[in-house]
Amino acid sequence: MSVSMAERKKSGCGYLQHALSIVVVGASGDLAKKKTFPALLDLYRHDFLPKSVTICGYSRSKMSDEDLRTKIKPYLVKKDAAPDPVVEKFLGRVYYRSGGYGSVEAMSKMVADLEVWEGQTGDASLIVDPESKTVKHGHRAANRVYYFAIPPNVFLDTAASIKQVGLSATGFTRLVVEKPFGHDYDSALKLTDDLGAHFDESYVYRIDHYLGKEMTQNLLVLRFSNTMFEPIWNRDSVQSVTFTFKENFGTEGRGGYFDRYGIIRDVIQNHLMQVFTLIAMEQPIRVSGSGSADYVRDAKVAVLKAIEPVRAENVVLGQYLGSDDGTQPGYKDDAGVPDDSNTPTFATCVLFVKNRRWDGVPFIFKAGKALNETKAEVRVQFKDVPSGSFLFDDKPLPRNELVMKLKPEESIYFKTNVKAPGLANKPIQSELDLSYGERYPSLYNPDAYTRLVLEVLRGKQATFVRSDELLESWKIFTPVLNLIDAGEIPPLPYKFGTRGPEESDELIEKMGYTYNKNYDWEEAHKEHK
Repeated sequence: MSVSMAERKKSGCGYLQHALSIVVVGASGDLAKKKTFPALLDLYRHDFLPKSVTICGYSRSKMSDEDLRTKIKPYLVKKDAAPDPVVEKFLGRVYYRSGGYGSVEAMSKMVADLEVWEGQTGDASLIVDPESKTVKHGHRAANRVYYFAIPPNVFLDTAASIKQVGLSATGFTRLVVEKPFGHDYDSALKLTDDLGAHFDESYVYRIDHYLGKEMTQNLLVLRFSNTMFEPIWNRDSVQSVTFTFKENFGTEGRGGYFDRYGIIRDVIQNHLMQVFTLIAMEQPIRVSGSGSADYVRDAKVAVLKAIEPVRAENVVLGQYLGSDDGTQPGYKDDAGVPDDSNTPTFATCVLFVKNRRWDGVPFIFKAGKALNETKAEVRVQFKDVPSGSFLFDDKPLPRNELVMKLKPEESIYFKTNVKAPGLANKPIQSELDLSYGERYPSLYNPDAYTRLVLEVLRGKQATFVRSDELLESWKIFTPVLNLIDAGEIPPLPYKFGTRGPEESDELIEKMGYTYNKNYDWEEAHKEHK
């Protein structure tokens, strides 16, 4: 479904009236090819980019404009698809320049080309007042976005060269920075301080793609626009909250990279903690409109400050072995993984929030690779019904659960108890559910990266990670990460394709979570289709 120009104007897209340059730094890498350029194409297709936009790839690799276009095109079109004129027009706006990330000379040459392209993007010349450095009345600004699809060890050199020669004199300049944002608290603090020496927080957009998912963005609306949730969203009604991230594949040749981080740094400390803050935080003053970016992030920081560092006794680690049938290799079979690696590919850990709302409620985080399925979800399990154990001939009542699925398909369902059909007066478990793809099949529902790049262009920072939020999250995990790195919490072995170590289920059960083995939402959902 297309989006009208009137809707775009209402959605804070005033940048469409000006020249726009997007520089993809690290354009030759996988992240840029698989995520950044497809997101830009999606925005271009739906008129969220000016048709005259300039997209310039920049990296150390020697390539021509046409070389880059050839490299990224397979990620922009489906295999055997008919020619797409929109893709061809988009590729016509893509250029490439090479140079070192810290090379002021190379960056300056690239910026000189940007200025030429920016001056060719419409019927109004870019005339700058030499004293005020602003665009004269009636003329357009030139806005610039630098997307850092590069490792953090070259962030600072790149930022320094942009600060010296790459700022727009007439419009905004924004930096999009990809994770990892440090390796622990100390490294994150240094990276934040060093980057802050070049750009203050208003320039920097730290991207976590989980904040761009439709279901994640739905959390604030779900919580704060429905009267039914606030009275039960607390320790009096909630037994536990579980955040789950499971992949049914292993590192697949990326073990050398993964081994430097492990599953807690790769998934829990960032992706799942971002979802956690939206579940656990207090209501902000506003969630949209003027000032909402800091109102939302202030509330997220406040709940992070209320969490004690995770304790070793509340952690179970695992590392996968090959599958029983021999078809899937183990983690240490990956060529890049040392034989003595103790890096966890699986982790379950439990956090507690020390405030009035959540005191005593376990927040359970479970993430792993090479498991029995791929999914990401949040599961709020409510407490047992008082007297429920004897109301129905001693038939146990399963607990209510609110489940928000982030992948593979986005949906919300509420597990409830209803009367079983027939003559017997006994309860069974059912659900009230909303599957987004089925309920809203024709609506434009962009992926997470597309949403977040659009928010950068709009200048909306609520869905990006602020520096104090980042540091508070690292404070929670750094002590236990130090123990893991020192080999003091060894990972337990588990077979490829299983649920992970049995000790994980034991820890979760210890925290009071009950699992209803007789109910499967996927199977129930299939029956209803």
